[in-house]
Amino acid sequence: MPANLHVRNVPDEIARRIKVRAVQNGRSAEAEHRAALEQVFGGVGKEEWLRRADALRASILARRGGELLPSSVDLIREDRDKR
Repeated sequence: MPANLHVRNVPDEIARRIKVRAVQNGRSAEAEHRAALEQVFGGVGKEEWLRRADALRASILARRGGELLPSSVDLIREDRDKR
C-alpha cells in the first residue's frame, strides 16, 4: 500500500528547484517528488548489484578467453618503464 509522506522545513531553494525540475519534466511537483524518491531509493539492492557485477566480470573474462584485464597500476608502470 502506498504511503503518504509529509516533509517539514524544506529549504526554499530546494523547493524552488524541485518545482523548476517538475516543469522541465512536464509533471506536477508531487510527481517530481515521487520521481526523486524513486531515483534515490528505487534502484537495485546491494545483492542484485553484486550479482550484476559478477555477471559482467564473467562476461569480460569469457570474451578475453579467461584472461583478466590489466590493472591500471600495471599499465602506468609499464608506460613509465618505456621512458
